[in-house]
Amino acid sequence: MKGRLYLVPTPLDFGCAAVAPLADVLPAGTIAVAAGLTHWICENAKSARAFLKRVGEVQALAATVQLQQIQELPRAVHKKGDHAPASFDARGLLQPALDGHDIGLVSEAGMPAIADPGSSVVRAAHDLGIEVVPLVGPVSLLLALAASGLNGQNFAFVGYLPQEGAARQQRLRELEALALRTGQSQLFIETPYRNVALWQAMLQSLKPTTRIAMASALTLPTARCRSGLVAEWKRLAEPVTNDVPSVFALGA
Repeated sequence: MKGRLYLVPTPLDFGCAAVAPLADVLPAGTIAVAAGLTHWICENAKSARAFLKRVGEVQALAATVQLQQIQELPRAVHKKGDHAPASFDARGLLQPALDGHDIGLVSEAGMPAIADPGSSVVRAAHDLGIEVVPLVGPVSLLLALAASGLNGQNFAFVGYLPQEGAARQQRLRELEALALRTGQSQLFIETPYRNVALWQAMLQSLKPTTRIAMASALTLPTARCRSGLVAEWKRLAEPVTNDVPSVFALGA
C-alpha cells in the first residue's frame, strides 16, 4: 500500500527571538502524527530538524532526529516558487510514499504550500495516487484576515509587492482600486526587514478612507493585530518593526 502525504503545519515563530510552547499552537493530534513520521520533505533540513526536536519534547519520536529521512526542496523552488504546474516535478521526492511510508511536508513556518513552497509536492502526490492529508495548525494569512475586520468572504493573497519605490506605490494603488471596486480584501507579506518601508509606502500611497490592517508575531505573547483607516494610522506611531514577521491587508 502507498503511504500518505501529511501537510504538517509548524509554529509561526520561525526567526523570532521568542518561541511559543508547541502545545499552545499545534493540537495534540497534529503533534502525534508528526511524532510518528520518519520521512519528510521540507524547505530547509536544519529548521525541519529543529521542529522535530520541539515535537520530541512533547511526544516521543518514532525515530531520533538524526535518523529521520529528510529531503529538501531545491533552492530554485524557494526563489521562483513551485505553484505553476511546470515549475518543478516533485514526483521523485515521493518515492518513500510509493514504497509504503507516510511522508510529512513542512515549511519553515505555518502551513506548507500556503504562501510557502510545497504545492508541487501536493500536485505530484495527487498525480501518483497518494492520499493527501492536511493537518490542523496555524495559517498566518487566515489569522490575520480574521483579525482585520476586512471582507473575509472575498479575498486574495498577492504575495510580495515590488521592492522598488515607484513600482511598489503603483502596485499598492492597483490593489486599492481593485479592493474598492470589488470589495475583495487584498493580503500581502514582506521580508521582515522591509516591514517599515512597506508600511510607510502604504500611508503615502493609499486614500485616507482606505482601511489597512497589520498582524505581527501571530500566536506569540507579543502578537499585535490592528486595523484602521489610513487617515487614522497617520496620526499614530508605526505599528510594525523590522524584526518580526507580519501580514498586511487593505480593503474597504
